[in-house]
Amino acid sequence: MINKHLVLLGIRGLPAQHGGFETFAEYLCLFLVNRGWKVTVYCQEQGVGATYETEWNGIKRIHIYVNDSGPLGTVFFDWQSVVHSLSNSGVFLTLGYNTAMFNIILRAKNKKNIINMDGIEWKRRKWGTAAKVWFWLNERFGCWFGNHLVADHPRIEDHLATRVSRQKITMIPYGAREITQASPAVIEDLRLEANRYAVLIARAEPENSILEAVKAFACKQRNAKLVVLGNYDPNNNSYHRAVMDAASDEVIFPGAIYDADKVSALRLYARAYVHGHQVGGTNPSLVEALGAGNAVLAHDNPFNRWVAKDGAAYFDCIDTASALFDRLFVDDEWVDSLRQKSRTNFQQNFQWSNILDQYESLLFKWLPKD
Repeated sequence: MINKHLVLLGIRGLPAQHGGFETFAEYLCLFLVNRGWKVTVYCQEQGVGATYETEWNGIKRIHIYVNDSGPLGTVFFDWQSVVHSLSNSGVFLTLGYNTAMFNIILRAKNKKNIINMDGIEWKRRKWGTAAKVWFWLNERFGCWFGNHLVADHPRIEDHLATRVSRQKITMIPYGAREITQASPAVIEDLRLEANRYAVLIARAEPENSILEAVKAFACKQRNAKLVVLGNYDPNNNSYHRAVMDAASDEVIFPGAIYDADKVSALRLYARAYVHGHQVGGTNPSLVEALGAGNAVLAHDNPFNRWVAKDGAAYFDCIDTASALFDRLFVDDEWVDSLRQKSRTNFQQNFQWSNILDQYESLLFKWLPKD
């Protein structure tokens, strides 16, 4: 009898609290448990203490303490997780390649390890030279040491195919919940009017085009709002300060909102979702916008065009973004058309049921048969 056991590495833990990778991991693990799999997940805990185990919704969680909350702590946690995981049988799934050099141990012990290679991290402008070198090397290590690779976007698959044989890569995107109803309480609390605001949800970094979007919106009176979600610290971050200085009184910054239901409501009642990401693969936030049936205004690049398709209008500079905002709040027919195309695209390409089926098939293929 085949031991259907998944060992999941590379996230901080479950339930999801830290972004798209963990949200995907939660969906996948619960899906597999429901299909009769045994699932083990490693969870990072802050402080000092002995490793311990818990169970959450049928998932075995192994908690490892680290005494550093920064990047060094994550590296230490990944190392400890890989070493501890060697006692497990089954198939391994590592999410991300940031510490892929450690995966040589799994390969040496003949563990079957699939690595989701995420985006091209070393190309991101936010990293300094040392970090970019670290990510570049670990991308190579991931390609070498993983038994198989998952790309979340065709362009990521093309990139990885310059490192390894394309036969070693499977392309599987991310999914999202479909949002058709939500409480209007959150937009009432923010004094927003349904269908009279656009929402932008992204980390406050230059490569996400936030400054350009804010300037494009604030260059004239809109009689509408732009809601920019995220943590902004203008006193200690020059980019944050530039974004907030560029804002008009029609741009609001409610801070970071982590409650999934509140974020879903902000999406559902929005006139459009603004997606300025310039690099990456299948961005979970963009897929979530499709799941909410949003009209999308997106930065014009191959990553976004493959995901949003004809449910988005695309900008490449402040002027083109401003022109899209001009049209957004006056052309109901255009907005309705984008919304319908987003919903159709989502239903055809980004349903969790189909995506998780693909993952299970891949994991099953790599399960040790002895």
